[in-house]
Amino acid sequence: MSVEIILSRLEGVQDRGHGQWYARCPAHDDRSPSLSVKQSDNGAVLIHCFAGCAPSEVLAAVGMEFSDLYPEKLEPRKGQRPYWNPRDLLVVIRHEALVVACAAEQIANGKTVDLERVRLAANRILNTTGAANVT
Repeated sequence: MSVEIILSRLEGVQDRGHGQWYARCPAHDDRSPSLSVKQSDNGAVLIHCFAGCAPSEVLAAVGMEFSDLYPEKLEPRKGQRPYWNPRDLLVVIRHEALVVACAAEQIANGKTVDLERVRLAANRILNTTGAANVT
């Protein structure tokens, strides 16, 4: 998914340069931009509402899901083993750890979190380290 899709669904978009934008958050009555949108090096789109809206609330308000924030998964060619660049693995782990940390903060503040997304993040971290999945 490209960052342009989510930006096209937001109001008051301001380009901050370096792949980062601010916009009015669609999950609450936002008069000045409090939503940060950033495209990471791996193509994933990161969103954060400084007013405290959960990412799931922001996405629901624009008719999107967490899976819409990530680029399509590339599959290896038939008969070819997947190659994982160590730097790419660290980027994935860092991103998924951020998802888990944000969820922990939301829980600590008494907010709801998307438990399926937290499980996915935990499993992605565990899969890169060779540990068992979270159920």
